[in-house]
Amino acid sequence: MTAQHLVDVHVLFLRDGEILLSKRRSPDEFDGRWHLPAGKLESGESATVAAAREAMEEVGVTLHPAELRLIHVSHVVDAHRPARLGLFFEIRRWSGDPVNREPDKCYELRWFSLAALPDDIIAYSLEGIRAHSTGAPYSELGWGERSR
Repeated sequence: MTAQHLVDVHVLFLRDGEILLSKRRSPDEFDGRWHLPAGKLESGESATVAAAREAMEEVGVTLHPAELRLIHVSHVVDAHRPARLGLFFEIRRWSGDPVNREPDKCYELRWFSLAALPDDIIAYSLEGIRAHSTGAPYSELGWGERSR
C-alpha cells in the first residue's frame, strides 16, 4: 500500500512587523499553543484557493489567492499522525479585520511582533515563520533517523 500525505496550507498574515497567530483549542498536546491560521487542502481545490478559504473560515477575512506568496514547504512525519506536506503562504493585504470565527477550535487570535514571538508555538508553524526571515524554502520535521 502506498503511503499518502495530507497537504496543509498555512497563512502568515503580516502587518507592520507583526504576525497573526491563533491559540489552538484541541483535546491533544497542542491545546493552548500558538499556531498559524491553517487547514487541509480539500478535493478539487488549489492550494491558494484553500488558503483563501481557510482565511475566511478561521479569521473572517477575504484575500485574493493571486496575492498569496509561497514562502516555504515543510515535509512532516509523526509516529501518531498522518504524514503531511505543509505549504506556507505570506499575505500582506486582505479585506476585513481578523476575528476568531472558530471558537470551538481557537481560544483567541493575537498579533505578535516577529521579533518577540511566544515560546509555545507549534514547531510545524514555527518552520514557516522562520522561513519568512531566513528565506529557507524547505524543511523536514520528524524524519530524524528515517532519512539518515
